[in-house]
Amino acid sequence: MSSTASGKSGTWRNWGGNVTVRPAREVVPASVDELAAAVRQAAEDGLKVKAVGSGHSFTSIAATDGVSVRPQLLTGIRNIDRKAMTVTVEAGTPLKRLNVALAREGLSLTNMGDIMEQTVSGATSTGTHGTGRESASLAAQIRELELVTADGSVLTCSEKENPEVFAAARVGLGALGIVTAITFAVEPVFLLTAREEPMPLDRVLAEFDQLRTENEHFEFYWFPHTGNTNTKRNNRSAGPPQPVGQLAGWFEDEFLSNGVFHAAQLLGRAVPAVVPTVARISSTALSARSYTDIPYKVFTSPRRVRFVEMEYAVPREALVDTLRELRAMVDRSGLRVNFPVEVRTAPADDIALSTASARDSAYVAVHMFRGTPYQAYFTAAERIFTAHEGRPHWGKVHTRDADYFAEVYPRFGEFTALRDRLDPDRLFQNDYLRRVLGQ
Repeated sequence: MSSTASGKSGTWRNWGGNVTVRPAREVVPASVDELAAAVRQAAEDGLKVKAVGSGHSFTSIAATDGVSVRPQLLTGIRNIDRKAMTVTVEAGTPLKRLNVALAREGLSLTNMGDIMEQTVSGATSTGTHGTGRESASLAAQIRELELVTADGSVLTCSEKENPEVFAAARVGLGALGIVTAITFAVEPVFLLTAREEPMPLDRVLAEFDQLRTENEHFEFYWFPHTGNTNTKRNNRSAGPPQPVGQLAGWFEDEFLSNGVFHAAQLLGRAVPAVVPTVARISSTALSARSYTDIPYKVFTSPRRVRFVEMEYAVPREALVDTLRELRAMVDRSGLRVNFPVEVRTAPADDIALSTASARDSAYVAVHMFRGTPYQAYFTAAERIFTAHEGRPHWGKVHTRDADYFAEVYPRFGEFTALRDRLDPDRLFQNDYLRRVLGQ
């Protein structure tokens, strides 16, 4: 067993600092065979098994007091198929390493989220997404999946092979098995021009449909306690590349968006009364700018300020009402919200538990600085989101359970039936899955 386990067990903490757990055993498999052996061993020992990526989930989706599988040795590109335009990558590969490796090969994913610290399997299993008119989620770009199931066998699924598993496992929550490799659709690397500009919230809401349809990727950040937003439009470009200059990039992305922002968060946490003033200043600090670069340099940005987050997908047509209600709630609540609200969109997809499953969606994400009380704000926001049949991001704070999900996901029963088949003894169970999927 020594080859598959570090044998040590320590305390594991997630990135947001709100989940802590002590597994009985930690395993760092160097191959799929070693992982399968570790899964069989855990079953014999009567221990539950969970894989944990980079800990970027704010829920306890990866927590276990049983066997914790660390995939850091299962990394790298297995295969690039230029004819099919796919890349097969080991499950523990961080997105940032995949993006750099693909760019070196003249390739890129079509779309991605704004953080690239996560592992590919962690990001897809929780439904991580960016924003887009035609594309948004990482899982929707998957063409094939390999996973180790509860009996220790290795299962491959795609649209042709085990299609019913493929329909569910792309956003599998770690409930169906441990993902070991993912095949993504890729395309020749392209250029994106980003246009960032401040815009009043009232105008963004009035013109939201137009902004969304006229741009391939539209998103905006609204600063609570103000009527201000910062909008971002990303569209494909013929070039030439015009990256953000080093000094300007450092000033905007490091100094303002991370350094000064962090200081403002510390101040707001210590003296909540100053938050509205700080919000007004913050919301006018970033000026309009435009730049052109390869996709991952435009879609993603460093996030050094640690926070806790809740995000819900509401039907796209409900977005404007949702935001107006959120704004009214903040204004009358006496809450002091020091973090911008992020809004993105996604087209409907065909994945059973994707937050965009069978409906065009808009995402509203609320954040609080780590260490600031967030319950009152998140509870009030969640009340608004659920009134619009919102679906929470699987990796972000929420209080919903299986009964709720059975109502908002038309294919919920299909997923749980597949889980009964693939993991009848609930080897991959934990408290979080018990709550969101039921017994």
